Amino acid sequence: MKNSFFLLLLLLTFGSMRAQTLDEVLGNYTKAMGGKDKLNSIQSVYMEGVSVMGNGNEVNSKLWKENRKQMRREVNSGMFSFTMILNDKEGWRTNPQNGGKFEAMAPEMVAGQQNELDLAGPLVDYAIKGHKLEMQGQEDVNGANCYKIKVTYASGKDATFYIDPKTWYMVRMKSKGMGMRRGGGNPDQEVSIDYSDFRKTDDGYIFPFATTVVGMGGTTNFEKIEVNKPADAKLFRPEQ
Repeated sequence: MKNSFFLLLLLLTFGSMRAQTLDEVLGNYTKAMGGKDKLNSIQSVYMEGVSVMGNGNEVNSKLWKENRKQMRREVNSGMFSFTMILNDKEGWRTNPQNGGKFEAMAPEMVAGQQNELDLAGPLVDYAIKGHKLEMQGQEDVNGANCYKIKVTYASGKDATFYIDPKTWYMVRMKSKGMGMRRGGGNPDQEVSIDYSDFRKTDDGYIFPFATTVVGMGGTTNFEKIEVNKPADAKLFRPEQ
């Protein structure tokens, strides 16, 4: 009788440790984020953030996005500032060496950031969007044994997402370069971004209110996130 009890306990333990399938992980993630309908209802977002660099300088950022259409990012500090504008075909960014005027971004940089325009994210309706997903086991992220999902985008580029099974939130994204070329660096360099401080907005949308580029220091804390608020069309045109 005692042996039967321990055998049952052992079976239950192994059952609870059973690896989740891709569909189960995606289902749990989507549910934790409010559901597919909620995520797909995000048509625009505005975010204001601030971070403190290692030298004590404060960096302020503003971000406007319209779903699968266009975005604008402004970054300002006491030492530098720049603005980037991107749509599904072109992109521009200011050049401080040219009086802060907008210059066209290279096509590979524009292509590398197209995935940022999908406000629901690549894990939602991935097959319809032409993406391919692959489970790659589990990996530790800041002490959490996260599910690791590789996404091959319809464009052919890929990224890896890490889902925490305790919360089912996406806590890390790893990608090569994301189209960024800073200081003449390698645009294909791998970049990891950690997401934390998940909160629900007044209208029920869940966002990470803190993001950290791993290895570069400085966490951006978002002080304002607004969803589906209209933005001035002029913001998405490269004008001074």
